[in-house]
Amino acid sequence: MNWYCSPAARDWTGPLAPGTAAQDFHRSLPGYAPTPLVAVPEIAAELGVGRVLVKDESARLGLPAFKVLGASWACHQVLTRQPGVSLVTATDGNHGRAVARTAAHFGVGATVFVPEVTLAGTIALIAGEGAEVVRVDGDYDAAVRRAAEFSERSGRALVQDTAWDGYEEVPAWIVEGYRTLLEEIDAELGEPPDLVVVPVGVGSLAEAVVRHHRRPGVSHPGVLAVEPGTAACLVASLSAGRPVTVPTEATVMAGLNCGTVSGSAWPVLHAGCDAAVAVTDDEALRAVEDLDRLGVSSGPSGAATLAGLRAALTDPGRRAALALASDAVVVLLSTEGRLR
Repeated sequence: MNWYCSPAARDWTGPLAPGTAAQDFHRSLPGYAPTPLVAVPEIAAELGVGRVLVKDESARLGLPAFKVLGASWACHQVLTRQPGVSLVTATDGNHGRAVARTAAHFGVGATVFVPEVTLAGTIALIAGEGAEVVRVDGDYDAAVRRAAEFSERSGRALVQDTAWDGYEEVPAWIVEGYRTLLEEIDAELGEPPDLVVVPVGVGSLAEAVVRHHRRPGVSHPGVLAVEPGTAACLVASLSAGRPVTVPTEATVMAGLNCGTVSGSAWPVLHAGCDAAVAVTDDEALRAVEDLDRLGVSSGPSGAATLAGLRAALTDPGRRAALALASDAVVVLLSTEGRLR
């Protein structure tokens, strides 16, 4: 199963989004600048829409991924309440590096748990930020469990981007932090696009997108979520109408290699996400190369959104379900840069 669609989701209206405190915090950080929104007319022509724009997160606050927006805001909130506490997280790459970088910025320690499939180069990048890295004999979900157990045992603060019963506050701060990216798009476009395409790991960024675009009093664009076929927990959960944990395998889309949707993301995505599609590694790698030729640096997890848009719009039934006009404006969230 690699496709789900619920046209009624666009009519859902969620609660008011949080205020601008996270955006103000990000603007105060050294090196802050809005990331580019890059037009790719060749892709628009290929897929028969008016405009395709890529939100290029290959250089965000000195790191090659968007994750630092959520991690920095959550770390700031945690350290405001627990000054000097060391931080703990689990990651499949970019989130852990962002927590480690933010910990160093605030002068505290960080311990980062990673799944066994994590590449040595990824571990080196996290360790290079000053964190202690612990490889776990298991997948991403196992790394999250180990990080939570270590936090409980050591008294260090867990900064995790997936929520479960009893652990909701920090993931909510991470989602708030991601809103900066969406506010930047709004400021540049001046009006909502017709479709936003977002990659999904545990679903926190997708939760931020749905919350932002399902606010009362604003137009509701479509939201298409994209995940690897080897870790399609959102497609499985939406199709089942309940959270489903799926087994995962190694994938080039390492940042999306998660088998369980975040507990806080699930009700929001169930209510307000129009469609979800799973893509293959080959489709993601083709998208990486195509974006590179068009001047956008994107890793497989970020380029998955182009692969997902293609998988949706080249299928007549899926295209009809999304109800996109020939002049539609589509925004692809490219969440990471390409490693060279």
